[in-house]
Amino acid sequence: MAAEAELPCVVTPVDSGGSIVGGPAQASPCDGQPVWSIELQTPASTVVIPVIRVVAADLAARADFEVDSVDDLRMAVDDACAILVRIAARGAPLRCRFTVGPDRIEVVAEVDVEHGAPPLPTGSFGWRVLECLADEVTACALPAQPPQRGRVQITLGKHATTAPPWD
Repeated sequence: MAAEAELPCVVTPVDSGGSIVGGPAQASPCDGQPVWSIELQTPASTVVIPVIRVVAADLAARADFEVDSVDDLRMAVDDACAILVRIAARGAPLRCRFTVGPDRIEVVAEVDVEHGAPPLPTGSFGWRVLECLADEVTACALPAQPPQRGRVQITLGKHATTAPPWD
């Protein structure tokens, strides 16, 4: 518990050009469309997952996503973070980057893992649910080379949808 108290929540704003304010330039995923991002860094703990879930839902709601899409994104972010927290190295941060475009939100969540950490459960029922909630789901793992830690990343993409017109 002491390690969690030492790592504060860090929020990094990213300007509309896709670059971290005061940091290195980032490519814009929407080909010139207005884009803004926020990055959260918190302890890799189940205690902070509700906060990350609320941030995801709030960003989607502010981007005028439909209620169902907001709920799907909220649940997908919750599931992805829960998966990562289970395999995170002791004292590792959980980093979540939300990139909001005109019709899409991308969430990249990642943690550091120890050498020999269990692989992501991409064949599990929970992973299949995650794939149903998000429009795009990818996983990436950089293996640990002792004494260094590896890194595991889950990327979610959710498109804004419009309700079909009532006939």
